[in-house]
Amino acid sequence: MVTGRPDAVREAIEQGRTSLGIELGSTRIKAVLIGPDHAPIASGGHDWENQLADGHWTYSLDAVWAGLQDCFAALAADVERQYGVRPATFGAIGVSAMMHGYLVFDGEELLVPFRTWRDTTTAAAATELTELFGYNIPLRWSVAHHYQAMLDDEPHVSRTTFLTTLAGYVHWRLTGRRVLGVGDASGMFPVDPATGRYDAGMLAKFDDLVAPRMPGGRLAEVLPEILPAGADAGALTPEGAALLDPSGTLRPGVPLCPPEGDAGTGMVATNAVEPRTGNISAGTSIFAMVVLEGALTRHHPELDLVTTPSGDLVAMVHCNNGASELGAWAEVFRELSAAVGGPSDADTVFEALFRAALKGEPDGGGLLAYNHLAGEPIAGLSEGRPTIVRTPDSRLTLANLMRTQIYGVFATLSLGMRVLADEGVAIDTMFGHGGLFRTTGVAQRMLAAAIGAPVGVGQAAGEGGAWGMAVLGAYRRSGAGRGLGDYLAAEVFAEAAVDIARPDADDVAGFADYLERYTAGLAAERAAVDALRPRSTSQENAG
Repeated sequence: MVTGRPDAVREAIEQGRTSLGIELGSTRIKAVLIGPDHAPIASGGHDWENQLADGHWTYSLDAVWAGLQDCFAALAADVERQYGVRPATFGAIGVSAMMHGYLVFDGEELLVPFRTWRDTTTAAAATELTELFGYNIPLRWSVAHHYQAMLDDEPHVSRTTFLTTLAGYVHWRLTGRRVLGVGDASGMFPVDPATGRYDAGMLAKFDDLVAPRMPGGRLAEVLPEILPAGADAGALTPEGAALLDPSGTLRPGVPLCPPEGDAGTGMVATNAVEPRTGNISAGTSIFAMVVLEGALTRHHPELDLVTTPSGDLVAMVHCNNGASELGAWAEVFRELSAAVGGPSDADTVFEALFRAALKGEPDGGGLLAYNHLAGEPIAGLSEGRPTIVRTPDSRLTLANLMRTQIYGVFATLSLGMRVLADEGVAIDTMFGHGGLFRTTGVAQRMLAAAIGAPVGVGQAAGEGGAWGMAVLGAYRRSGAGRGLGDYLAAEVFAEAAVDIARPDADDVAGFADYLERYTAGLAAERAAVDALRPRSTSQENAG
């Protein structure tokens, strides 16, 4: 290992024997640099937020590049602080980002602002395409956005020459290549696992469907080329290097691996790319990925079918709402702690709140927490209204409040996981990753109760997808001739320490009671959607 020897790390940095992974998440852009042993040696980050503009959730492209540059500068500064050298090259770079969404161009001109996965404006298109294909097309998929724009007669559609995801866009600007990793591509349009390409039959059906609106149009001509993990996805151009590092230190020529989505990097980060394995990624959204042994018996609206970065079929349970509401409550308690002279750093407050949750009653003491900041299709919600509901005989304590907030993160996911159980899908172990699992043994234990399966968390769980993307970069550089699963098992996780939490009987029974009341209480959540308008809407109407 090089991680314990600063001189060896410095040498690896100077010789370009490192791999840089960058992931554009919903609230944070993160960069992780790994050494030849795949261990993190430096990191950088940049916080950002989406905006609701003209009815669509979006980030401006200026914000994308400002955030990437700030993130890279923070990583370079961390490298220089620790090792006394500023990185000028890498062995490989990989870019990942939130999946799905809609970025459309005519040449290099962006035709409409980026529409993210959070948009729930595509119901008509998603429903029609699901019926046409006999295959679930969720609201957030790129093809649903594209077809909805056609249904809405948006004038930009006829000018579209390129449709991609956020990761695909950034990769294109860095390398000039219009390509996409197969996992990210499978969230744009269905991929045939047998060929590793967009499903030819469904492409033909789509082209026939839109022919009256787009005579002669071929969807395949505007989608990115699909590449599997480990493939040559181009190299950093001089223009790309200047975009990422305006200081001019970074040299062009660094090879890039295929850009991926955050679901794929989560699978890599948890060594969950083989059948009967799976992972759960908890952030602004939360989703579970389970690698299948074979096809499902039928399509289910609760499940997306996507692929691993190698192209194997994966069932995905995706919930739009993850840990954001939990984070908002943690911030309230952080402010309270600071006001009374206590600790005011977020990590200390999160640790205290999570430890308190362990003391909560197994069923949450009669409290219910709904974390829906946005619409949630699995719960039947077109919009979100984060809510705490309790009956007069409930026991409102800090421990119960925090336990129900964590339960609230997993509740909708648990509803979707029931479908996999009904299909007879076998899961040996689920692996958790993301910041929610940084406090050892808390969210992990409650998740095990929620899904009724063991949950493993590795040492790199808190590094999340950026680390997984860096590993994919390393695989591009040195994994030739080996399958991704074999590479991960032999080179990355062979000596990895993994903590396994098995379902506790009391927690399982308590969560089952909680989920029964949670499901019944969704009627109150729907009533809140009908009765309460967002403040911005109310203020606009008043004006």
